[in-house]
Order: sequence, then C-alpha cells, then structure tokens
Amino acid sequence: MIRLPIRKLREDAVVPTRAYAGDAGLDLAACERVELPPGERALVGTGLAVAIPDGHAGFVQPRSGLAVRHGITIVNTPGLVDSGYRGELKVILHNTDARETFVVEPGMRIAQLVVVEIPGVDPVEVEELPDSERGARGFGSSNAR
Repeated sequence: MIRLPIRKLREDAVVPTRAYAGDAGLDLAACERVELPPGERALVGTGLAVAIPDGHAGFVQPRSGLAVRHGITIVNTPGLVDSGYRGELKVILHNTDARETFVVEPGMRIAQLVVVEIPGVDPVEVEELPDSERGARGFGSSNAR
C-alpha cells in the first residue's frame, strides 16, 4: 500500500475515503455549491491538493450513481493528475440531462480518484513499427456492434 499525502486547502474540504474496503477509487467531494443547467459544464473545486507519489498517476473518474440518476459525467474523463502537480484538485462536471438542472452541494461526492502505478516509458523513434494482428485498422475494424 502506498501513502497519499493530502492537504486541505479549505477547512470545509472533505478528505477522500473509500466507500467499501477494497474499492479502487477514493471519493472526491465538492467544496462549493454549483448549479449545472441542462447541457452545461462547470469546474468544481474539492478544496484538496495531493502529492501523487513518483512513478504513479491519479485518474479522476465519474461516479456511476451520478451518471445513471442525473446524467452527470466528467468532460475530460479520466482527468490526469501527474505526480508533480500540487494545485487544487478540480473536476469538470457536465450535465448531460436535457431537462433538469443539477445542483452540486458542498460535501457531495462528485468523482473518484484512482491512483495507479505507471511504468517508465522511453520514446524511441524508429523507421518501421513491428507488425501486429490489427495493424493500422482503426475504429470499427473489429466489426463490433
């Protein structure tokens, strides 16, 4: 288990926790009230900063309950938090519902933070890439429906 240093930037910020033992994601809560009209998006602060350990990355992902019940998702999902970033964690929420305004209240769980180990990658320019079964075929190339 790795330690994740978390700093409250505001007194009312909620330190993230797991809903259940073994959950991959830490629940991130809003630290401000935001109204999201149908089709709109907003940047919502959590009042938290974290220190993702070197060799790891944080991925901010939507909460399935908000998505299914209210049509709330994250615009840039998953949002990437690099290990060197020390600013406030903010979430770009999007209301996909065509009719209902959604109100984010302080303390409401709005996203999940998943921290994963990232292997080191050393980009190397080459003249040719090795062959693969898929090759250069793109979207829809497997005829999946």
